[in-house]
Amino acid sequence: MVGLLVVVVTPRCSWAGWTAVCHRFCHGLREVRTLKRAERLHALSEMLRRNGARGCTAERLATEFDVSVRTVKRDLAALENSGAPIWSRPGPGGGYGWTTGGSLPPVSLSPAQAVALLAAVSAAPDAPYGDLASAAVQKIVDVLDPRTRARADELARRVWVNAPPPRSRAVTSALEAAMAEQRVVRIRYTSSEGTTTTRDVEPVLFASTNGQWHLIGWCRLRNAMRWFTVSRIERASTTTIACGGHTIHEVGTPPANARPVHGSSH
Repeated sequence: MVGLLVVVVTPRCSWAGWTAVCHRFCHGLREVRTLKRAERLHALSEMLRRNGARGCTAERLATEFDVSVRTVKRDLAALENSGAPIWSRPGPGGGYGWTTGGSLPPVSLSPAQAVALLAAVSAAPDAPYGDLASAAVQKIVDVLDPRTRARADELARRVWVNAPPPRSRAVTSALEAAMAEQRVVRIRYTSSEGTTTTRDVEPVLFASTNGQWHLIGWCRLRNAMRWFTVSRIERASTTTIACGGHTIHEVGTPPANARPVHGSSH
């Protein structure tokens, strides 16, 4: 679509004034084009998702959205770079599609909701899976429409956190992997009394109390459930040994205000 702007200069308005008007008009056109592309990317992902395993050719997508094939391929690349689970097949009968179960449906966040996510991960850099949470939030922010992202960026400048610098990821990564895979983790641990031991632990859960993160698990050295303050774990390595099936119910009754991170206390 080609737009035509006709400017009539009257004696009451200087050429400099009309130049400023034209500049604002063109800036507005650029903003509209950007917003339209964001809407097209969303619609494109929805169309691919609806077509499932059948997929769509680039030509069909171009016709559907009234753009060139080159533009469609550029849009598909942008979606893929943002983490969208897009597959492609070359040759006759090929095309582009959306991997079934590859992602959640698109979500729409307000600027305040986006900043709430950013603040949460920034304030807890040592939380389990904190680096993955930070990367996930950044992916969400990156695919917001330009206007919402700009407003979120502006609001984020008004939210400060005084979080401690994150510790080495080596220990945390080993604990996270052991918990996720339910494998025994071997730790070198120094107690509050200063005694250092090496133990094999079956991870059961992570818990945060009084600003400290703890690994709670079945200690094979003591044959009992034990709490280990993560900051006192000097080394950790995930073994290939599967856990024995100890459950969170063996930890004991949690405090009244304790809850899992999915929000339910049950």
